[in-house]
Amino acid sequence: MINIIKSNSRGRTKIDWLNSYHSFSFSDYFDRTRMHFGPLRVLNEDFINADSGFPTHPHKNMEIITYVLQGALEHRDSTGTHSVINAGDLQKMTAGKGVFHSEFNPSKIEEVHLFQIWIMPDESDLTPSYEQITFSKEERKNKFQLVASNKKNSETIFISQDVILYLADMEKGKELNYQLESGRGIFLQAISGDVAINGIPLSQGDAAEITGENLLTFSAGSNSELMLFDVKI
Repeated sequence: MINIIKSNSRGRTKIDWLNSYHSFSFSDYFDRTRMHFGPLRVLNEDFINADSGFPTHPHKNMEIITYVLQGALEHRDSTGTHSVINAGDLQKMTAGKGVFHSEFNPSKIEEVHLFQIWIMPDESDLTPSYEQITFSKEERKNKFQLVASNKKNSETIFISQDVILYLADMEKGKELNYQLESGRGIFLQAISGDVAINGIPLSQGDAAEITGENLLTFSAGSNSELMLFDVKI
């Protein structure tokens, strides 16, 4: 089954400094049919104005991933971590038993565009921790690039949950195949461009929840960027 979630059906938070689109129930947006997909709890596409951001706030028992597409985001947290997440960077914060952090766009002129992802961990009250890696776009040209999983190594982000995260940059006319294992599901986010999944079209901002399929074929109708979550369901 391939369930398409159109970009304009997402929840939205629009305030003076933030424009945010919510794939799952979040903040004032609530839809009991859109609570999570397996352990994937939040997928927000955020646009943060220059010289603005989220003031210090708490998190607990969540794996929080930030993927910056454009601009930069300044991060501070109660573990003493202070970093700048630049375009192309993936950052993961294990909130664990509790952490406070802030996220701020330090630019005076440029908007920052990012995805923030929350994944429910497989264990409660972990020690808070932080990782950040810069990934090369060349490594995902017309292929799926592994960027995060529950396997520890120095080249990808570690997630305390059975989730595999890939990024892909597809050129117009190219195809990619993906084998879906039994008992697992795919959440596919079209970051940009136009792509078809087994002939079903998606445009920029659209997503798909995929279960019960075997072989998936992705066909790019234009240059496209994809984010794929392979999760246990």
